[in-house]
Amino acid sequence: MLQWQRGHLSNYQYLLHLNRPGRPQPATTSPSIRFSPGSSPTTLAHSWKILVSEGCPEPRFLYGSHYSSPATSCFISSESNGRYDHADRMFNSVGETWRNCLDGATDFKELIPEFYGNDCSFLENRLNLDLGRRQNGSLVVDVVLPPWASDAADFLQKHRAALESQFVSEHLHEWIDLVFGYKQRGAEAVAAHNVFHPLTYEGSIDCDSIEDPDQRIAMLTQILEFGQTPTQLFTSPHPQRITPRFHNITRSPSITSPISELSPASPSADSSFEDLTEESRKLVWANMGNLKPVSSHKIHKEAVTGISVSRDGSAIFSTSQDSTLKMFSKELKDFQRSMSFSNMALSSCLMLADGKTVVCSSWDNNVYFYSVPFGRRQDTLMGHDDAVSAICWFDDRLYTASWDSTVKVWQCESEGSAAHKRSQFELLAELEHDAGVNAIALSPAGTLLVSGCKDGTVTIWDTSSYGALQQIPCHAAAVHHMAFSPDSRHVLSVGADSCMKVIDVQTGMVISSVKSEEEQRCFCWDGNSVLCGGQSGDLLLWDLLSNTVTRRISAHSGAVTAMWMNDLNTTVITGGDDRQMIFWRVQS
Repeated sequence: MLQWQRGHLSNYQYLLHLNRPGRPQPATTSPSIRFSPGSSPTTLAHSWKILVSEGCPEPRFLYGSHYSSPATSCFISSESNGRYDHADRMFNSVGETWRNCLDGATDFKELIPEFYGNDCSFLENRLNLDLGRRQNGSLVVDVVLPPWASDAADFLQKHRAALESQFVSEHLHEWIDLVFGYKQRGAEAVAAHNVFHPLTYEGSIDCDSIEDPDQRIAMLTQILEFGQTPTQLFTSPHPQRITPRFHNITRSPSITSPISELSPASPSADSSFEDLTEESRKLVWANMGNLKPVSSHKIHKEAVTGISVSRDGSAIFSTSQDSTLKMFSKELKDFQRSMSFSNMALSSCLMLADGKTVVCSSWDNNVYFYSVPFGRRQDTLMGHDDAVSAICWFDDRLYTASWDSTVKVWQCESEGSAAHKRSQFELLAELEHDAGVNAIALSPAGTLLVSGCKDGTVTIWDTSSYGALQQIPCHAAAVHHMAFSPDSRHVLSVGADSCMKVIDVQTGMVISSVKSEEEQRCFCWDGNSVLCGGQSGDLLLWDLLSNTVTRRISAHSGAVTAMWMNDLNTTVITGGDDRQMIFWRVQS
C-alpha cells in the first residue's frame, strides 16, 4: 500500500496485488488450460466464466478467476453444454457490454487484466472460429471497439493510460472501498447502494452443512453462476494515493555545497529554489549510506536526551539525564557553557526561531527557557503533574507532553508584554490521554500534532480545534519517537516492541509495519527512507518500501538516544547512552 501511495507501484500492479488474497487457486486437471503471461491465475474476477485455450481438443470451460492462453477466443457458459453460447449473448462489442452493465439489472461483468495488457488477441477471432450469427444477421468475428480506438492494440494502450491517469489515481481508493473495503458489506454497503445477492458473499452459506447431496450441488451451482465477491481486505477507509507534483526545474541540483554546514538553507529569490532543494534532498538521501563520522565528543555525564542547533549553525545545544544543558561551539570544537536548572534529568531541548532562546523539558514537571545572549535561565513554566517528556514549538505556541497523560498547548506572548519576564503563558488546550505521553511531533505546517503514549497508542490531533482525528492502538509497548513525513500524509513511529510503523494520516490505518531485530529509539526520515538509531548503538538505514535494512553503521557503544539532522539532510548529530555526541556528514 505504501509503495502504491508513493508511486512505486502502478495502479495496475496494485490492483493485481489486492486481487490475490482469497482468490481460488487455478485448476490443474486439464493440461490444455494455461495462463497468459500478462495475468496471474489468482487475480481475476470470480464472476467471469470462461473459455478455451487454443490447443484444446474439445470445448471446455472453467469457473472462477482463471483464463487460458493469449488466444482466448470465446466465452462458453455451463448452460451451453460445452457449446458456444448464443451469438447475441457473446462478447461482441465493448460499447454494448458497457451499456448492458450500466442499464441492465442482471449483467455484472468485470474487466480481466488482459484489458490493460499488451496482448490484444482476446479481442480478435484470429482462428476464424464459427461463433454464429446474431439476430441482425451479422457474423460474430472480432470484438467491436470504441470509436476512439484505431485498432485492438491502440485500445489496450489507451485503456492502460486511462487506468494510470491522474483522475483515476486520485479516486481509485474510493473504488477499492466498494470492492475490497469497508463499503463491501454491512450498513456502509447499503448506504453506498453496493449490495448483491446474498449467495455472492464469501462465507454467506456453509454448503457442507447441507445434507441433501442434490440440494448441495444445486446450491454450489447457483453460487458458481452468480460468481463471488472478493475477500474483504479492509474494514476502514482506504488511503488515497499521493498524486505526483510536477516541477519546472531549470537546472540540475547539486550536493557539492559545503555539507558540513549546520545551518538551514537561506531563502532564495530563484523561483525554482524550493524544487531544487527538494531534489537535492532526494539526492542526499540516496547517498545516506555514505554517512561518515567527523568527530565525537563526550561532554555529558549521563545519556544524551536532546540535540538542538542554532540557525547559523555556530552553536549546538544538548540535554542529558545528568540534568544539564550544554552549549557546544562548532568553531572551538568544545563545549562553552553548562547550565543546570534542577537536580532531575532534562528530557529534550529545542531552539526557538529567534535564535536567542533554548527551551528544555525536565523530569521535575517543568519547562525552562534559557536566554543564549544573557547566559541564564529566563523563565520557568510549571505546567504538569509529572515529568515533561517532550516539547514542540510552532508560531508562538508551545506543546508540552507529560507522563501525567496530557499534552498541553500554551500561547507564549512575545518579549515586552511582561515587565520582568520574557514570556507570559496562557493555557489554550489540554489534550487528554489514557496513559503517559512519551513523544509528540508537529506536521511541517503545524496543522497536525501526533502523540505517542506508554501504552503504545498513537493519536493524531487537529491543532486548530484541538480535536482528536485518529486514535490508533499502534504498538504493543511504549512509543519512543514519532515524526510526520515531509508531505504530512504519513506518520512514522518506533516503539519498545521493536516495531517501526507507518500510519496513514487521513484514515488512521497502519499501512506498513516492520519488525526490527532491536528497539529503534530515534530517527530521521524523508517519507521513504529512515535513518534510525537502535538499542545496540548502531545507525540503521531502512528502505520502507522494501522493509529492509540497506546499511548498518557503527556509532555508539550504547543505545542511540537522540538525533538531529539539518534541513538539507547533509549533516547529522547523534547522542547516546554512552554520553557521546557524534557529528556525521553525508559523503557525495
